[in-house]
Amino acid sequence: MRRPLSIACALLCPLALAACGTTTSTAGFKGTEHDVAQTVANLQSHITSGEQKKICGEDLAAPVVKRLGGKAACEATIKDQLAEIDNTELEVKSVKVSGSTATAQVKSVEGGKKRVSTVTLAEEGGKWKIVSIG
Repeated sequence: MRRPLSIACALLCPLALAACGTTTSTAGFKGTEHDVAQTVANLQSHITSGEQKKICGEDLAAPVVKRLGGKAACEATIKDQLAEIDNTELEVKSVKVSGSTATAQVKSVEGGKKRVSTVTLAEEGGKWKIVSIG
């Protein structure tokens, strides 16, 4: 179980501290960029409400769920990670789309310090899914 937990931590930890307390605005984005930003906003919403089933089923790309051991193992691992989340802000600063992949620069505040993480997404089944956060 250690390996899936480390994968989940690598995915969620950069944004986990930014998950609670606010909602992510997607108003500044249009078209496909809006869709990408909305996926990040959905992740934040699902983290805030402790919905590991939605995180594994709607937010994370299939290869990530597979690396976590499948849907049930993903949900259990994410549930453990959700217990570690603090309360700060999250803001999608920019989105770049290149074909079926995209990156979003996401600003959070951790321990009073601003941090920018890159969220990598891929189009999967007509929806944007999170591949990595770093």
